Amino acid sequence: MKIPINKVGEQIDCSQNLKTKANHLFVFLQVFEQEGGIQSYVKDIFRAYLAFNKPLYAEVFLLRDSPNCSNPFESESLKFHYFKCQSPQLERVKMTIALLSHLVRHRPQHVFCGHVNLAPLVGMLCLPLGIPYTVMTHGKEVWEPLPTTMKSSLQKAAQIWTVSRYTRQVASASNNLDSNKVKILPCAVNGHNFTPGAKSTSLLERYGLAGAKVLMTVARLWSGDIYKGVDITIQALPHIAHVFPQVKYLVIGRGDDQPRLAKLAEDLGVGDRVIFAGFVPTEELVEHYRLADAYVMPSHEGFGIVYLEAMACGVPVLSGDADGSADPLQDGLLGWRVPHRDPNAVAAACIEILKGDDQRCDGQWLREQALTLFGMDAFQKRLQQQLLSQLKSL
Repeated sequence: MKIPINKVGEQIDCSQNLKTKANHLFVFLQVFEQEGGIQSYVKDIFRAYLAFNKPLYAEVFLLRDSPNCSNPFESESLKFHYFKCQSPQLERVKMTIALLSHLVRHRPQHVFCGHVNLAPLVGMLCLPLGIPYTVMTHGKEVWEPLPTTMKSSLQKAAQIWTVSRYTRQVASASNNLDSNKVKILPCAVNGHNFTPGAKSTSLLERYGLAGAKVLMTVARLWSGDIYKGVDITIQALPHIAHVFPQVKYLVIGRGDDQPRLAKLAEDLGVGDRVIFAGFVPTEELVEHYRLADAYVMPSHEGFGIVYLEAMACGVPVLSGDADGSADPLQDGLLGWRVPHRDPNAVAAACIEILKGDDQRCDGQWLREQALTLFGMDAFQKRLQQQLLSQLKSL
């Protein structure tokens, strides 16, 4: 097996340990009382932080989480502060006061701001005190020109972290950022949670998929998120069905756009081929991924953690060709990339995948590549490298 070429960044040298006492402060919007890609990313940061060699210590401020939330990361290395209350304005006032007090009294070596919406507050408090800060970005929220205060807080940050080369490029151009300050910390996939396996007989029966070639998408079905490409995949189905008459499309997710998508399928004569599964809890996702013969999401993503989850389950993937998915798919080395609003291109690629003649359909090989580049070990090493570089600059 060839060693995969890392398209995300240079090879990481982690022979050094964090020998300098690290005193960090993290500030996030919400982590534990909402599910989503950003929340999963932050939890991976916590896991990696706790796995480092000591000494490491950080305090974590959570604007919209409450002390009653389920938090498995509270430890000697991570101390959490919660500010959720009935009034959003009061939440922000309470956190601002606590944050300023902490900065003045404890002078952390570095502050990590978990969302661009918090960057003006973090910048306003850190800059007069001479405390360096990093802003974490994720995708669409920084692709367009930002309000002046947000843009200024990004420009004055010691570093900006983002998840993909695409977001670094677009955000830097849109907001006049120094791209040398924008460091890539891509998403990760837990290879213990997402594994290959046989198709569940009960799920095949539940969704009427026995004997079918199954295409699958996991996405929010919101009218504001049509970029996910579920409608384009539905439009591709008639062409795919000419070659694979047994093809069906399993759509996992919920939202106000489902009626439009269902009507589109009916109008195209493929209503019986599209199954809307609704919301599926995270712990049940792996068995659903295993149902798929192809994971299809011709989208416009900041990164696309779902592609890694599918690959870790040994499922070949299809993405858009002008977004952050270039990183998990390694510029097409690990999957099919097509124009994201082109049903004909989606259909052609799906037919190739279902034929199964390409190495990118080899589930074991695909899983090995994905975990080598984006498993939790790789994520921990990248985060450690980022922290080492900041400690050296002190």
